[in-house]
Formats: sequence, C-alpha cells, structure tokens
Amino acid sequence: MPAGQKDGNALAARYLQMLNDHNPDGVDDFVALKYINHNPFVEDGREGNRTFWASFFTAFPDIVGTMEDLVVAGDRVVGRFTYRGTHTGPYYGVPATGKPVEMRSIDIWRTENGEFVEHWDELNLLEVFQAMGVIPPFNLGGTEDAQ
Repeated sequence: MPAGQKDGNALAARYLQMLNDHNPDGVDDFVALKYINHNPFVEDGREGNRTFWASFFTAFPDIVGTMEDLVVAGDRVVGRFTYRGTHTGPYYGVPATGKPVEMRSIDIWRTENGEFVEHWDELNLLEVFQAMGVIPPFNLGGTEDAQ
C-alpha cells in the first residue's frame, strides 16, 4: 500500500476516533495548525476545528459516527459518514430538544506531511433541523400543496 494511502487511512481513523471519543483535543493528532476549512460555520486552523467540535459535543454528547466509505487518492481523502445522537444542548442557536438526529456527511480532505490541511464537506443539515422540529418535514406525497 502506498505511503499516501496509509496516511489517508490513518488520518480518517484518527478523525473517527476523536469523534467517537468526544475529544476535541484529538484534532491535534490529524489537523494541521493552519488548516483551511471551506465550511463557512467552522473557523480555519486547528483551534477553530477544536472549538467547533467542543460545541458539537455539547449539542450531541452521545453522538456516534460510522464511516460508510473511504476513498484515498493521492493527497485526497474522501469519507462518507453517518452520525447518530440526541440533541441535548444548543446547536446553531437551537436550544436542546431531546430529539434523536441522524446526520450524514461527505468530507473531502487534502493531506500534507501526514496531516489534514484543507477540508470541504456536504452535510444533510436540512434533515437534522427537521429531526429537531425546527423545520417541518416536506409533504412529498400529499395533495394539500397541489391545490
């Protein structure tokens, strides 16, 4: 297995371990100091990443992540993840609801020198906010909207 692929697999495993251990300080094991995050809700840098995860673990203290797929190619690591937990703390201004949530993400990282240095993601936040009761679910089969 090429070294880059070993690094990518190891970095993804460390990410998932940090998440499932609920340990925001675990970012020290895989995130570069000058990490660039293209998610507009997460600050750049290792500290911005740590701050995001601390807040996330407050909102979902029982969150469990599962890696569904992982693709490593050159300096890119692409993971598809599912997260399940209970909304028991504030999340983006929404007070705790006590409701279960499921979130899915597709994350793309660029690696350099054995660390994640850049990140892009796609999240199903619409479904998360629907599960929390903030946004009503869509009526996909109903006739009320057809009239």
